[in-house]
Amino acid sequence: MARLLPPLNALRSFEAAARHLSFIKAGEELFVTPGAISQQVRQLEDQLGVKLFRRLTRGVLLTDAGQRYARRIAALFDGLATATREVRRDSSTAVLKVSSATSFAARWLIPRLGLFRQAHPGIVLQVLADNKLTDFTQDDVDLGIRFGPGGWPGLKAWFLFKEEVFPVCAPKLLAGPVPLTQVADLALHTLLEDEADDDLSWDLSWERWLTAVGAGDVRVKPGLRFTYAHMALQAAVAGQGVALGTSVLAADDLAIGNLVRPLAEAAPSRFAYWVVCPEDAAERPRVRAFREWITAEAKRFLAPPA
Repeated sequence: MARLLPPLNALRSFEAAARHLSFIKAGEELFVTPGAISQQVRQLEDQLGVKLFRRLTRGVLLTDAGQRYARRIAALFDGLATATREVRRDSSTAVLKVSSATSFAARWLIPRLGLFRQAHPGIVLQVLADNKLTDFTQDDVDLGIRFGPGGWPGLKAWFLFKEEVFPVCAPKLLAGPVPLTQVADLALHTLLEDEADDDLSWDLSWERWLTAVGAGDVRVKPGLRFTYAHMALQAAVAGQGVALGTSVLAADDLAIGNLVRPLAEAAPSRFAYWVVCPEDAAERPRVRAFREWITAEAKRFLAPPA
């Protein structure tokens, strides 16, 4: 039996207008005039035989029927968008989209992507750097690299590695007149810090690090603050002060001598790095290829040097 459905354009116009409570903003979203939105909504109201909006002098409000209809239509549009994303991901020309915390992308992932390209030259990869958690039901993302405790509902997660947190600085800083041979000496130096205020930034707080290594009584001065950890590390490479590095984010600069560890003290991170994806996407060929590559790369990273 054929479905009795209103025209799709009318439904799109109504859904956008209901979400914005504005014909003007709905028109901007759909690249049509407010008058066209109003006309589509009026046609929908005529077909349904019920008023969906109350037209006011300075805008519109949903009627009770409009609110109920808007909730149902929004859920259907969300489902349609999800289904469309899933089908597109199976396309032979689909781009593999990977989200990652900004500093991890800058300091660890990007320098290694050439190896992935060598192994999988046919896969077009896009890295999306963002510190917020990916919502796989809404965001057009195939995999995410997360820093956290693991165990996210509805997602499969593969462990990559944990890390230690410790001070790092440029070698030339140690050659200067100000000593840096014990934790108390940090009070004499400019400290570089990541100012992200989310819970995961706990590991890169000087105050908490000092407490974790049993030096909570050391009083340090405010130094330079940066939006992201990789910016603080870059400032350390430039000799601008001492940053809290990690065995993951600072690894490459430590290996080539851009940074050194002036102190032996270190604190374990509370969390770990994981690669995650929705359960139903885990065995898609592109997803599996990237997941297997990054987990193997993580093992190689952790292996002791030959």
